[in-house]
Amino acid sequence: MTAFSVLDLSPVVEGGDIRRALQETTRYAQAADRLGFNRFWLAEHHNMPGIASAATAVVIGQVAGATERIRVGSGGVMLPNHAPMVIAEQFGTLEALYPGRIDLGLGRAPGTDGATARALRRYFEAADQFPRDVMELQAFLGAPVEGQQVTAWPGAGSNVPIWLLGSSLFSAELAAHLGLPFAFASHFAPELLLQALQTYRAGFRPSKTLDRPYAMAAMNVLAADTDEEARHISTSMQQAFAAVVSGTPGKLKPPVDDVTRVLTPQQIAAVESRLTYAAIGGVDAVRAGLSDFIARTQVDEVMVTGMIFDADARVRSLEVTAEAMAGL
Repeated sequence: MTAFSVLDLSPVVEGGDIRRALQETTRYAQAADRLGFNRFWLAEHHNMPGIASAATAVVIGQVAGATERIRVGSGGVMLPNHAPMVIAEQFGTLEALYPGRIDLGLGRAPGTDGATARALRRYFEAADQFPRDVMELQAFLGAPVEGQQVTAWPGAGSNVPIWLLGSSLFSAELAAHLGLPFAFASHFAPELLLQALQTYRAGFRPSKTLDRPYAMAAMNVLAADTDEEARHISTSMQQAFAAVVSGTPGKLKPPVDDVTRVLTPQQIAAVESRLTYAAIGGVDAVRAGLSDFIARTQVDEVMVTGMIFDADARVRSLEVTAEAMAGL
């Protein structure tokens, strides 16, 4: 049976600030918890005024403390930006505070531009060391061994579940090689989704973590009481995607009645290519979209996401999505 989870980018809206964004993320997570979603993940991005979750581990702790049942994790931590031991200590601490509820999703990209990567005191070359860093992090989270000179306290023996995230074939191959669960970022990079899933499943080697492959894929889902309302609220996300494609990311803009009045045809085409896997509409349209996505990908878990301007509409989108899920 397919599981369903939530990815939140903790958007900062026009007219709002980071405090408000984090408060709305907490409310959103509480709704996901109440509605029975499996996980609630947050993403690491830097130098982006429209995203409030740069200090991802801190926000995970806030969300985990405000919820009761749902697993909370990173989707993901960009490991090239960090020393593996520091991440082991952070997530070992979270696991100690919220046992059995913490996930550690790892990405290979820096999640930012070159200047910001230098400000983080890490460099793009660090991505070349990603496989080594993942295995080092695994060791820090595992049980200490005799003669080990450096141990992560907290972290050691916590065995926080590690996921590999990707938008290409590299992480699919590495997740298969290491026998780890794999999540694909098809909500913004859909082109290689099916190929990456096939690569992961074909090359999977059983490990202490998994005896068979476990794949998750992200999908843009914007649900409302009517198809028309869902299409209206989706224009905020379309504007956000266009801004990223144009290299001018900013705060999340309010929805508009006619997106062609604020985006060029070229921008709209670029946005539509990113929305290859999307369900936008009322409960019936979302149910059909989810059903088709699961049938095409055969994923074990679907992670829904969507940039919605109004906090009440965000929660309502989750409620309608949960209703659609129940009817599958």
